[in-house]
Amino acid sequence: MTDKPIVRFDKVSKRYGPLTVLDSLELDIFRGEKVAIIGPSGSGKTTVLRMLMTLETIDDGVIWVDGEPLTHMERNGKLVRADQAHIRKIRARIGMVFQSFNLFPHMTAMANCIEAPMTVLGMKRQDAEARAADLLDMVGLAQKKEHYPSQLSGGQQQRVAIARALAMRPKIMLFDEVTSALDPELVGEVLQVIRKLGSEHDLTMLMVTHQMGFAKEFADRICFFYQGKICEQGHPKEFFGSPKNDRTKQFLHAVLEAG
Repeated sequence: MTDKPIVRFDKVSKRYGPLTVLDSLELDIFRGEKVAIIGPSGSGKTTVLRMLMTLETIDDGVIWVDGEPLTHMERNGKLVRADQAHIRKIRARIGMVFQSFNLFPHMTAMANCIEAPMTVLGMKRQDAEARAADLLDMVGLAQKKEHYPSQLSGGQQQRVAIARALAMRPKIMLFDEVTSALDPELVGEVLQVIRKLGSEHDLTMLMVTHQMGFAKEFADRICFFYQGKICEQGHPKEFFGSPKNDRTKQFLHAVLEAG
C-alpha cells in the first residue's frame, strides 16, 4: 500500500428528501487495501459503493479516484460537476459485483464476460474471448463458458459476475453483499474466489458484507457504519477483539450471537 489514497470521499453527503443517508463522509482507501464495510441495515453501506459506481449522485463533497475527481472535473481552475464523458473515463477503473448477480440471462457466461470489453474498450472479439476464458478458468468455470445463467447455480452465477467485472481490468473492485443471495453451502466457493483475487492480483477491494468471519480473516481494515457515518474503524484484530464504541459493541454482540 502507498501513502496516497486511490479512493477518497471528501465530506460526501447523500440525502433522500429529509433523510440523510451519508453525512459528510470522509474516507480514504489506499492502493492495494482490502476494506470491509459493515453495519446495520440503512446505515449507508451500499450507498458508498453505488456512489463510486455513479449509480447514485452525491449532494455535497467530492469523490476522488486515483488522484482525479470522479464526481467533478476541473474547468478554468475550478471544480464543476462532471459530464458523462469524464465520469465514464474515471469509472472505467472500477468494477462492481452485485448481490443479485445482474448477468444478462440471454447470454452465455462467455458472452457476459466479453460484452463490455468489446463495446466499451473496443477490444477485438478474439482478444476479449481470450481474456474471458482466462478469467472463467480463474474462477473455476472453464467448463461452463457456453452455459446460460439459468443453467448455473447461484454460486456459479456470482463467479461469472466476478469474472465479468475483472474483464474490464479495473484497479478497484467493489463487492456488495455478494453472498447474501446464495444458499449457505454456496457461500464458500464465492469467498474462495475473492480470497484468490486478494492474494494473486494487485487490486484495491472494498466490500459490504455480513460475513464477519470472512471480514476478520480477509480485510486489512473494518469500517463500521451507523446512521450515515463511520462510527468506528480499525484493523480486524483490534476491531473485533476490543471495540471502543458502544454501538459497535452492540452490533457485534447481536451479529455474533445470531451466528
